[in-house]
Amino acid sequence: MNMVCLLQKVFLIASVRQIICHTLLTLSILEERPEGIKIYTLSTTFFPPYQLLGSSYLRVNEETGNVYTTERMIDRETLCPSQEGGYCTILVNALVGPEQELLKITIIVEDINDNAPYFETNEIRLSIPEDASVGTRVLLDIKAQDEDIGSNAEIMYHLEGAEGFFSVAQDSSALQLIVERELDRETQSEHCMVLVAVDSGSVPLSATVSLVVTVLDVDDQCPQFSPDNPRTVSVPGGVTRGTTVAQVQAIDPDLGRNSQITYSFSLQISDRAKELFHLDSNTGRIIVAMDIRLDSPEKHVLKVVVNSPPCPVEQTQLTVYLQPVLSPEPTVEIKYVAQYRNQTIILRENEPPTLLALLELRDISSVQKILSFEGDSTAFSLKAQAGSYLLSTSKPLDFELCSKYLVTVVISEAQGKCVHARKEIKVVVEDVNDNAPQFEKTYYQVEIEENNKPAFSLVQVSASDADSQLYGKVSYRLINNNPAIFNIDEVTGVVSVLEPLDREKQREYSLTVLARDNGSPSLEAFSSVFIKVLDQNDNQPMFVTPHFIFFISEGISRLAQVGKIGIVDADEGDNGKVVDVQVLDKHVPFAMDLSQSTLRCIGEVDREKHEHYEMRLLAIDGGSPQRSSTASVTVFVEDVNDNQPQVLLPSSNLSCLTISPNTKAGSIITKIYAIDRDSGLNSDITYQIIAREPINPSPFQIDPHSGNITVVQQLVGRDYGMHHLLIRVSDRGKPAPLQATVNEPTLRENADNLEAEHSDNQNTIQKCSFFA
Repeated sequence: MNMVCLLQKVFLIASVRQIICHTLLTLSILEERPEGIKIYTLSTTFFPPYQLLGSSYLRVNEETGNVYTTERMIDRETLCPSQEGGYCTILVNALVGPEQELLKITIIVEDINDNAPYFETNEIRLSIPEDASVGTRVLLDIKAQDEDIGSNAEIMYHLEGAEGFFSVAQDSSALQLIVERELDRETQSEHCMVLVAVDSGSVPLSATVSLVVTVLDVDDQCPQFSPDNPRTVSVPGGVTRGTTVAQVQAIDPDLGRNSQITYSFSLQISDRAKELFHLDSNTGRIIVAMDIRLDSPEKHVLKVVVNSPPCPVEQTQLTVYLQPVLSPEPTVEIKYVAQYRNQTIILRENEPPTLLALLELRDISSVQKILSFEGDSTAFSLKAQAGSYLLSTSKPLDFELCSKYLVTVVISEAQGKCVHARKEIKVVVEDVNDNAPQFEKTYYQVEIEENNKPAFSLVQVSASDADSQLYGKVSYRLINNNPAIFNIDEVTGVVSVLEPLDREKQREYSLTVLARDNGSPSLEAFSSVFIKVLDQNDNQPMFVTPHFIFFISEGISRLAQVGKIGIVDADEGDNGKVVDVQVLDKHVPFAMDLSQSTLRCIGEVDREKHEHYEMRLLAIDGGSPQRSSTASVTVFVEDVNDNQPQVLLPSSNLSCLTISPNTKAGSIITKIYAIDRDSGLNSDITYQIIAREPINPSPFQIDPHSGNITVVQQLVGRDYGMHHLLIRVSDRGKPAPLQATVNEPTLRENADNLEAEHSDNQNTIQKCSFFA
């Protein structure tokens, strides 16, 4: 293996580079790759088997030669913590091929942007004077750090929250803050911003640090006197040295020594003022320089100035009035007669004129003084007596008209030219319970729909009492509340109903409300509450009976009355009005006449077709929503005699019967059978022989009920031949029965014809031949 090596470079996809020399292999891999990532295949160059020697970062498949990452993460910053540039490598030895050839593998660990920039401090503080010019640059002695390398560690900076006052610039060695706008400490003394550092990775990472710039003050403001400084001041006579007369104040927006102000008097003030007053140069206080006792008033104009070069002189002016020392003013001493508390007279209302106080005038001067009222005082009187004055009420006081009085008396000279002093006397009127409560209304009218919710509020009654406190506090209650379904809140006066009302049980209620105050004895007032219960459609129309039964005769005429249908609805108005009654069965010959509440016939009624009719009626009211109910109706059809008997046997008038001469007496030789479609007596049929031929007594008779024709006697020679029997078939209808007649001929010798006739007008003649 001492021969010259041939170096061959192979560049692999996914950023894997390799340089192969028979015993040297160079690979590259991105840091922090997960476990199981294939980075190279040794079988492309070397024969198996394959073995890695002592590597915890890589493993190899001994058969395929595939090299994979292991669970141990490759972190470039951990492997090469101090390396700022160049390669960070891992050296791995491997045995390859059947000869166990030693292969040295160099793995270059490439950086990824897995570390964000960071600052070594949380806050940067700078100070810049407010007169710094635009463009001034200040060094920021701090830069962000980034443990990555290459472009991942290249950092750019910008400011957030600078509001246009500052920007940041960087060069290869330093980071600088640039002033972009004029600064003014008096407007904004501090600027708080955020310095942002962003790396240049494909997915940039960033860091921030707080940047606080304090604007330093410069003496660029001029002092100004406050507009609130006093303009005039009055100093009483006898003022002593050291007394502060007033204080002026000027303001300089600057800070520290730049804001210090020195006050001084203007050169224009008088010498007398300079003797009387002293000005504190630091505080602006004007102080009396000596004890002052004057016999006459004096006026002094004081001009105070402040000077702060190069600012112009600022000046304010104060006028001081010095008062002379005066003799004591006359005074009034009050000696209370009525009840009083805290220098206030207390008097119950409605008291008759009452003495309140004795007023004594104290005056050491020789000028005569008098005491009198000032302003309106008609409720009070002032009477001079023995050098003093008696203060009394002139009439009963009414608390409700005025509860407090302020009586002002003045001391003046006898001629009233000069007022020397005033004295105020407070009089409080105590309330008594002299007013009964008064309702706002003498009566209240309320409407409420029935079926209300329980505890429903109806109305709030209100009574007021002109008295005060407890005397004027009103409570409420109901009297004669029967039934006790109403309630009133004794404090608020809200009247409520405790349970649902039913208009159908009671339409109106009348309540009496008592209002009572808390006086002792108490006073009362009354008011009425009239409650009208409004209807709801809560009742369905009701038929007077659930089942109506009527009887009619068949053949009843159209629109004839079948019967009255009684319907009631307990509601009122439209709710209680029945607006429609329908016959629900469509195939009956009847209809409702709503205007007459009558069921009428509208079609043919034939008992032989229908003996009775069953139907249901539906009644609907006019409420909203509408309510309804039903009832059943049975109409029985009574029979009339409108069908005559119909002879079924014999079936024809041409029928004949031959009988033997040996027929015994009592034998039934034939039968007449008829039916009637009517019913009752109208269908009850009787049979009667009404004529015989020949005239001789006939040997035949007919049973009136069964229609059986029998031989009544033994036949003899004279009975031989043809016999004609005329038989009447009648029903028992009223007023007139319907009939049919049957002619029964008997055949004599040589009789050869049978005749059949049918009588008109309900008579049928049936002819039959009998041969004997």
